[in-house]
Amino acid sequence: MTSTQSRSPPGRGLMVLLAVAVFAGAGTIHYQTPMLAAFAAEFDADAAAAGWVATLTFGGFLAGTIFFVPLGDRFDKRRVILAQLAVLIPALLAMAAAPSLAALAAAGLVVGATACFAQIVIPLAAEVAPPEKRGRVMGAILACLFLGILFGRMAGGLVASTLGWRWTYVGAAAMLLALVPALALWLPSTPSRTQLGYGRLLRSLAGYLRGNAALRRASTIQFLLGISYGGFWATVAPMLAMFHGFGPAKTGLMGIPGAAGILIAQPAGRWLDRRGAHPIVTAGAALVLAAFVVFGFAELWIGAAIAGAVLLDCGIRASLVANQTLVTSVAPEARSRFNTIFGAHVWGGNAAGAFLASTALAHSGWTAVCAIAVSASCLALILQWRSRGARPSP
Repeated sequence: MTSTQSRSPPGRGLMVLLAVAVFAGAGTIHYQTPMLAAFAAEFDADAAAAGWVATLTFGGFLAGTIFFVPLGDRFDKRRVILAQLAVLIPALLAMAAAPSLAALAAAGLVVGATACFAQIVIPLAAEVAPPEKRGRVMGAILACLFLGILFGRMAGGLVASTLGWRWTYVGAAAMLLALVPALALWLPSTPSRTQLGYGRLLRSLAGYLRGNAALRRASTIQFLLGISYGGFWATVAPMLAMFHGFGPAKTGLMGIPGAAGILIAQPAGRWLDRRGAHPIVTAGAALVLAAFVVFGFAELWIGAAIAGAVLLDCGIRASLVANQTLVTSVAPEARSRFNTIFGAHVWGGNAAGAFLASTALAHSGWTAVCAIAVSASCLALILQWRSRGARPSP
């Protein structure tokens, strides 16, 4: 039984399954966010050392996006997704059992590399969705992705404060393990989109990046904004512990104001249809810049951290919806590879931001974290302004 028709549940049921898979996958790399201070306390490490867990997890996601997601164009996406889950679940259990901070970070690297299965589910959803409902389906899938990020941040803090941070990863592994039978039974098989060998498949990424100005611009802007985003979420836990005495549970609740982007995603999509991508990306970059101006007061007032988290998530999600729509409209026959290029820039920015911000916090304080993010978002805004009239947005 290999055909889409024989393997798949009814259309709505399949889309629900894909949405749940994206939700679960998105959470795996965000459980750590409110627990970094707990890692540092248990292993007697400073904020910079604990920050390596976030850096390597995001870096692993970047590596997986580059080296695994393109396989979705070459092979059956179903097989690639199930293979990644077969490694991801044991890696989560390895994080739960880590005897040292180094072992925890190493397991986080593997978790990040295999959690990118969600980035293969996204083009799979676009492929199997009825053309007349594709926009609606993709909106729902991305909303579940954002909800998964929120869930990861909140669950990480709440479970860590009640049962201990190790049980967070046990629960994550159990959730994915429960999902595997449904995915194995109902995920549709998909045809190969190219016969390129693996080496040529990866080399084609550079060709696409060189040959498409819109892809380069959108990816670079999202990389710069990712520095700001990754930097904040890699340092918010130690910052709140340092200045406001917050533990993992309270820090995890920061995911609530930080989920404002879920509410902005669909309006941004409708605005995109009417006005094009340029004003949405411009507004998103401006919101990220404003967020870190507000974060500058977070040492003194917790309300600044909450307000800044709202602005940051709205800005990131608005720019992401617009830029990803722009990128995926360029070459439908190479969706996985275009998603690879764009996603690599997004998560490369997150990883770079986590490293830079963790180091800055340890050596120069919170003001240095904000200065790095302001600089990156200003560069993104300048690049976006300069692109006006370069080519029409979709």
